[in-house]
Amino acid sequence: MEAAFLAEMLAHSGLGEGNGPFAGGPGEAQLASFLRQEHAKLMVEKGGLGLAELIVRTITRGND
Repeated sequence: MEAAFLAEMLAHSGLGEGNGPFAGGPGEAQLASFLRQEHAKLMVEKGGLGLAELIVRTITRGND
C-alpha cells in the first residue's frame, strides 16, 4: 500500500518524465510508470515513510 502511495507521489513530482531528443513516444508513459513503481518499491524496502505502520496503528487504536 505504501509503495502504491509513493508511486503516485513520484508521478506527481515528475519522476520518469523524459525530456530531450529521445523523449516522448507512445510507450513513454507506460514505461515511466514501471520505473516509478520500482523506485517506490525500493523506497519501501529501505524503510519507506512509515505510512503503513501509522495506518495500522490508527485502525487498531480505533477498535479499543
